[in-house]
Amino acid sequence: MDNGRFLKLFGLIGGVAILNIVVLSPGLLGVEIGGESVLETASGVTLLVVSLLVMLYGSYSFLFKPPVALPVKNISTREDYIAALQPYRHAKDLKNDMALALDQLERIDKKKNALTEVLSQRFDQTELSYKKFDSVIYEVEKLFYLNIRGILNKLSVFNASGYANFTGQQQPAGLSNKLVQEKTNLYKEYLSYVTGYLRANEEILLKLDKLLLEISLLNSTDYRDVEEMSCMKEIDILIKQTKLYKHGEGDGYGR
Repeated sequence: MDNGRFLKLFGLIGGVAILNIVVLSPGLLGVEIGGESVLETASGVTLLVVSLLVMLYGSYSFLFKPPVALPVKNISTREDYIAALQPYRHAKDLKNDMALALDQLERIDKKKNALTEVLSQRFDQTELSYKKFDSVIYEVEKLFYLNIRGILNKLSVFNASGYANFTGQQQPAGLSNKLVQEKTNLYKEYLSYVTGYLRANEEILLKLDKLLLEISLLNSTDYRDVEEMSCMKEIDILIKQTKLYKHGEGDGYGR
Protein backbone atom coordinates (compact mmCIF):
# COMPACT_ATOMS: atom_id res chain seq x y z
CA MET A 1 0.00 0.00 0.00
CA ASP A 2 1.37 3.41 -0.92
CA ASN A 3 1.87 6.19 1.61
CA GLY A 4 -1.11 8.18 0.32
CA ARG A 5 -3.54 5.34 1.01
CA PHE A 6 -1.96 4.69 4.40
CA LEU A 7 -2.41 8.32 5.43
CA LYS A 8 -6.03 8.32 4.27
CA LEU A 9 -6.76 5.13 6.23
CA PHE A 10 -5.03 6.54 9.31
CA GLY A 11 -7.06 9.73 8.98
CA LEU A 12 -10.31 7.77 8.70
CA ILE A 13 -9.55 5.69 11.80
CA GLY A 14 -8.54 8.78 13.72
CA GLY A 15 -11.68 10.66 12.68
CA VAL A 16 -13.98 7.80 13.68
CA ALA A 17 -12.19 7.40 17.02
CA ILE A 18 -12.48 11.12 17.83
CA LEU A 19 -16.17 11.12 16.89
CA ASN A 20 -16.88 8.19 19.22
CA ILE A 21 -14.92 9.76 22.07
CA VAL A 22 -16.78 13.05 21.74
CA VAL A 23 -20.24 11.47 21.48
CA LEU A 24 -19.84 8.74 24.10
CA SER A 25 -17.77 10.58 26.71
CA PRO A 26 -19.82 11.32 29.87
CA GLY A 27 -20.61 14.97 30.34
CA LEU A 28 -20.13 16.01 26.70
CA LEU A 29 -23.20 15.17 24.61
CA GLY A 30 -24.99 13.11 27.21
CA VAL A 31 -25.04 9.89 25.19
CA GLU A 32 -24.38 6.85 27.41
CA ILE A 33 -24.65 3.17 26.63
CA GLY A 34 -26.37 1.28 29.41
CA GLY A 35 -27.69 4.41 31.04
CA GLU A 36 -31.19 5.16 32.18
CA SER A 37 -32.39 6.32 28.78
CA VAL A 38 -33.17 3.62 26.22
CA LEU A 39 -32.84 6.23 23.45
CA GLU A 40 -29.33 7.13 24.57
CA THR A 41 -28.30 3.47 24.63
CA ALA A 42 -29.77 2.85 21.17
CA SER A 43 -28.03 5.94 19.79
CA GLY A 44 -24.72 4.89 21.27
CA VAL A 45 -24.97 1.33 19.93
CA THR A 46 -26.01 2.64 16.51
CA LEU A 47 -23.00 4.95 16.46
CA LEU A 48 -20.65 2.05 17.27
CA VAL A 49 -22.17 -0.18 14.59
CA VAL A 50 -22.03 2.56 11.96
CA SER A 51 -18.44 3.37 12.97
CA LEU A 52 -17.48 -0.27 12.57
CA LEU A 53 -19.08 -0.44 9.11
CA VAL A 54 -17.38 2.77 8.02
CA MET A 55 -13.99 1.49 9.17
CA LEU A 56 -14.48 -1.88 7.46
CA TYR A 57 -15.49 -0.27 4.17
CA GLY A 58 -12.71 2.29 4.43
CA SER A 59 -10.14 -0.42 5.14
CA TYR A 60 -11.33 -2.37 2.11
CA SER A 61 -11.23 0.71 -0.12
CA PHE A 62 -7.76 1.78 0.95
CA LEU A 63 -6.17 -1.66 1.28
CA PHE A 64 -7.74 -3.89 -1.37
CA LYS A 65 -9.85 -1.89 -3.81
CA PRO A 66 -7.75 -1.04 -6.90
CA PRO A 67 -7.48 2.67 -7.67
CA VAL A 68 -9.42 4.07 -10.60
CA ALA A 69 -7.02 4.22 -13.52
CA LEU A 70 -6.51 7.66 -15.01
CA PRO A 71 -6.79 7.63 -18.83
CA VAL A 72 -3.33 7.87 -20.39
CA LYS A 73 -4.31 10.98 -22.35
CA ASN A 74 -5.11 12.78 -19.07
CA ILE A 75 -1.78 11.98 -17.40
CA SER A 76 0.35 15.09 -17.01
CA THR A 77 2.39 15.06 -13.79
CA ARG A 78 5.11 12.80 -12.44
CA GLU A 79 2.73 11.63 -9.72
CA ASP A 80 0.18 10.70 -12.40
CA TYR A 81 2.74 8.52 -14.15
CA ILE A 82 3.69 6.78 -10.91
CA ALA A 83 0.05 6.11 -10.07
CA ALA A 84 -0.63 4.82 -13.59
CA LEU A 85 2.23 2.29 -13.38
CA GLN A 86 1.29 0.96 -9.94
CA PRO A 87 -1.52 -1.41 -11.08
CA TYR A 88 0.93 -3.32 -13.30
CA ARG A 89 3.56 -3.92 -10.60
CA HIS A 90 2.29 -7.43 -9.83
CA ALA A 91 1.45 -8.54 -13.36
CA LYS A 92 3.22 -11.68 -14.51
CA ASP A 93 6.41 -10.97 -16.48
CA LEU A 94 6.08 -7.23 -15.80
CA LYS A 95 7.22 -6.98 -12.18
CA ASN A 96 10.86 -6.22 -12.96
CA ASP A 97 9.98 -3.84 -15.78
CA MET A 98 7.53 -1.88 -13.64
CA ALA A 99 10.02 -1.72 -10.77
CA LEU A 100 12.59 -0.32 -13.20
CA ALA A 101 10.12 2.19 -14.65
CA LEU A 102 9.25 3.49 -11.18
CA ASP A 103 12.93 3.66 -10.29
CA GLN A 104 13.61 5.62 -13.48
CA LEU A 105 10.91 8.13 -12.55
CA GLU A 106 12.61 8.68 -9.22
CA ARG A 107 16.05 9.02 -10.80
CA ILE A 108 14.98 11.46 -13.52
CA ASP A 109 13.56 13.76 -10.86
CA LYS A 110 16.76 13.64 -8.78
CA LYS A 111 18.99 14.21 -11.81
CA LYS A 112 16.90 17.15 -12.99
CA ASN A 113 17.12 18.75 -9.55
CA ALA A 114 20.87 18.16 -9.41
CA LEU A 115 21.36 19.69 -12.86
CA THR A 116 19.23 22.70 -11.99
CA GLU A 117 21.24 23.29 -8.83
CA VAL A 118 24.59 23.03 -10.63
CA LEU A 119 23.41 25.34 -13.40
CA SER A 120 22.24 27.96 -10.90
CA GLN A 121 25.69 27.86 -9.30
CA ARG A 122 27.63 28.13 -12.56
CA PHE A 123 25.46 30.49 -14.59
CA ASP A 124 23.07 33.36 -14.27
CA GLN A 125 19.59 32.50 -15.54
CA THR A 126 19.79 35.34 -18.07
CA GLU A 127 22.92 33.92 -19.72
CA LEU A 128 22.65 32.17 -23.07
CA SER A 129 24.59 29.20 -21.71
CA TYR A 130 22.07 28.69 -18.92
CA LYS A 131 19.15 28.93 -21.34
CA LYS A 132 20.79 26.42 -23.68
CA PHE A 133 21.32 23.89 -20.91
CA ASP A 134 17.84 24.45 -19.52
CA SER A 135 16.27 23.97 -22.96
CA VAL A 136 18.17 20.74 -23.55
CA ILE A 137 17.23 19.35 -20.13
CA TYR A 138 13.61 20.21 -20.84
CA GLU A 139 13.64 18.40 -24.19
CA VAL A 140 15.38 15.32 -22.76
CA GLU A 141 12.91 15.17 -19.90
CA LYS A 142 10.10 15.43 -22.42
CA LEU A 143 11.50 12.44 -24.34
CA PHE A 144 11.78 10.49 -21.10
CA TYR A 145 8.11 11.01 -20.22
CA LEU A 146 7.06 10.26 -23.78
CA ASN A 147 8.70 6.86 -23.36
CA ILE A 148 6.83 6.25 -20.10
CA ARG A 149 3.63 7.29 -21.86
CA GLY A 150 4.48 4.83 -24.61
CA ILE A 151 4.72 2.05 -22.02
CA LEU A 152 1.35 2.99 -20.56
CA ASN A 153 -0.27 3.14 -24.00
CA LYS A 154 0.92 -0.38 -24.73
CA LEU A 155 -0.20 -1.69 -21.34
CA SER A 156 -3.61 -0.02 -21.58
CA VAL A 157 -4.53 -2.15 -24.59
CA PHE A 158 -2.68 -5.23 -23.42
CA ASN A 159 -4.16 -7.71 -20.95
CA ALA A 160 -0.97 -9.04 -19.39
CA SER A 161 -2.67 -11.66 -17.26
CA GLY A 162 -4.69 -12.94 -20.21
CA TYR A 163 -1.81 -13.32 -22.62
CA ALA A 164 0.47 -14.68 -19.93
CA ASN A 165 -1.66 -17.84 -19.83
CA PHE A 166 -0.44 -18.70 -23.30
CA THR A 167 3.18 -18.71 -22.21
CA GLY A 168 2.69 -21.57 -19.76
CA GLN A 169 3.46 -25.21 -20.41
CA GLN A 170 -0.18 -26.30 -20.55
CA GLN A 171 -1.95 -25.42 -23.79
CA PRO A 172 -5.48 -24.00 -23.36
CA ALA A 173 -8.14 -26.50 -24.38
CA GLY A 174 -9.78 -26.08 -27.79
CA LEU A 175 -7.08 -23.86 -29.29
CA SER A 176 -4.83 -24.87 -32.15
CA ASN A 177 -1.06 -24.82 -31.85
CA LYS A 178 -0.93 -22.09 -34.48
CA LEU A 179 -3.31 -19.79 -32.58
CA VAL A 180 -1.49 -20.35 -29.30
CA GLN A 181 1.83 -19.58 -30.99
CA GLU A 182 0.47 -16.38 -32.55
CA LYS A 183 -0.87 -15.20 -29.20
CA THR A 184 2.42 -16.05 -27.51
CA ASN A 185 4.35 -14.09 -30.14
CA LEU A 186 2.03 -11.11 -29.70
CA TYR A 187 2.54 -11.29 -25.93
CA LYS A 188 6.31 -11.26 -26.39
CA GLU A 189 6.05 -8.37 -28.85
CA TYR A 190 4.22 -6.25 -26.30
CA LEU A 191 6.87 -7.06 -23.71
CA SER A 192 9.60 -6.10 -26.18
CA TYR A 193 8.00 -2.67 -26.64
CA VAL A 194 8.04 -2.12 -22.88
CA THR A 195 11.69 -3.13 -22.53
CA GLY A 196 12.57 -0.98 -25.55
CA TYR A 197 11.12 2.13 -23.93
CA LEU A 198 12.95 1.30 -20.70
CA ARG A 199 16.27 0.92 -22.51
CA ALA A 200 15.71 4.28 -24.19
CA ASN A 201 15.12 5.91 -20.82
CA GLU A 202 18.26 4.32 -19.38
CA GLU A 203 20.17 5.94 -22.23
CA ILE A 204 18.59 9.28 -21.38
CA LEU A 205 19.51 8.92 -17.71
CA LEU A 206 23.09 8.03 -18.65
CA LYS A 207 23.38 11.09 -20.87
CA LEU A 208 22.12 13.30 -18.05
CA ASP A 209 24.81 11.83 -15.78
CA LYS A 210 27.43 12.65 -18.41
CA LEU A 211 25.99 16.13 -18.81
CA LEU A 212 26.18 16.74 -15.06
CA LEU A 213 29.83 15.65 -15.04
CA GLU A 214 30.73 17.81 -18.04
CA ILE A 215 29.07 20.87 -16.53
CA SER A 216 31.00 20.39 -13.30
CA LEU A 217 34.28 20.18 -15.30
CA LEU A 218 33.47 23.10 -17.62
CA ASN A 219 36.17 25.74 -17.34
CA SER A 220 34.34 28.40 -19.31
CA THR A 221 30.85 29.84 -19.29
CA ASP A 222 31.07 30.90 -22.90
CA TYR A 223 28.06 29.87 -24.96
CA ARG A 224 30.27 28.59 -27.79
CA ASP A 225 32.09 26.24 -25.41
CA VAL A 226 28.75 24.87 -24.27
CA GLU A 227 27.81 24.11 -27.87
CA GLU A 228 31.01 22.09 -28.32
CA MET A 229 30.54 19.84 -25.28
CA SER A 230 30.48 16.22 -26.42
CA CYS A 231 27.51 15.28 -24.27
CA MET A 232 25.52 18.27 -25.51
CA LYS A 233 26.16 17.11 -29.07
CA GLU A 234 25.01 13.59 -28.19
CA ILE A 235 21.84 14.89 -26.59
CA ASP A 236 21.11 17.18 -29.54
CA ILE A 237 21.42 14.20 -31.88
CA LEU A 238 19.11 12.14 -29.66
CA ILE A 239 16.48 14.88 -29.64
CA LYS A 240 16.66 15.40 -33.41
CA GLN A 241 16.46 11.66 -34.10
CA THR A 242 13.43 11.25 -31.89
CA LYS A 243 11.63 14.12 -33.61
CA LEU A 244 11.99 12.27 -36.91
CA TYR A 245 9.66 9.56 -35.65
CA LYS A 246 5.96 9.95 -35.20
CA HIS A 247 5.34 9.07 -31.55
CA GLY A 248 1.59 9.35 -31.49
CA GLU A 249 1.91 9.26 -27.70
CA GLY A 250 0.93 12.84 -26.89
CA ASP A 251 3.22 15.30 -25.17
CA GLY A 252 2.19 15.13 -21.54
CA TYR A 253 5.09 14.89 -19.14
CA GLY A 254 5.95 16.03 -15.65
CA ARG A 255 8.09 19.14 -15.58
